Amino acid sequence: MPPRSRSGAGSATPEHLTAENLETLSAAVAEGKRATVYLREATPSLGIEAGCSAKVLSVEGNTVVIRPKGVNDELPFEAEELRLTRKAPEPVKQARPVKSAPARPAAAKPPAPAAPKAPTIAPAPAAAKAPAPAPAVPRTAAPAPVSVPASPAPVPAPSTPASRRAKKVPGGVSVTIHAGADNDWTVTVTHGAKRPGKAVPVTPDAVDRAMRELGDDVALEAVQSVISAAREAAEQRIAALSKELEDARRALEALGATP
Repeated sequence: MPPRSRSGAGSATPEHLTAENLETLSAAVAEGKRATVYLREATPSLGIEAGCSAKVLSVEGNTVVIRPKGVNDELPFEAEELRLTRKAPEPVKQARPVKSAPARPAAAKPPAPAAPKAPTIAPAPAAAKAPAPAPAVPRTAAPAPVSVPASPAPVPAPSTPASRRAKKVPGGVSVTIHAGADNDWTVTVTHGAKRPGKAVPVTPDAVDRAMRELGDDVALEAVQSVISAAREAAEQRIAALSKELEDARRALEALGATP
């Protein structure tokens, strides 16, 4: 029987990123070259399918920070979750053992029939009876050869991917509400240790509703004090402009109608 081939022998493509792959990707990123990897499993929560391509941003030990296609975010993945090809490599087929057919048993030769004895002549006047011939030994039929079917070769179990490791838990999220001097309100969101995002303008009444939903009396009082101060300033501004408008009308009336 020929020896079985070992699984994974030869030049088969590894199922996931190896240490050499990580060094190659890290060097490519350091040189400013584009490095691409592919996800082995799908991530339904992010809308990522299995085999999706991703751009390598950095390599830290066994962790690869990537930006998958169609996702505008940086995600950390382990080397066991990525590979260099879009499709999984085909498993190496094992050699099918060949069993030799059993030797065919030789047909047994039947024994030769015994020769009949010659009759003896007695001295008596009466003739002696001839002995009866010995019965012929029946011929034994040769046993029919039994063909033993070769047992099928064991089918290699499909390679199952390594269990998906739990992703690193991202840092906390900070939400900052800022009120400017001109009563302009903005909201800024910060993810963990990343740089704060772009400030998004919001209305004072939206901030007031949000504080009421949170149920924090201290935050609600602080927001309402700023809104009240801005309201008073706006009312004073309206009164001043109204007075200027009234003075301008009186001055126009004093000048009389135009000819």
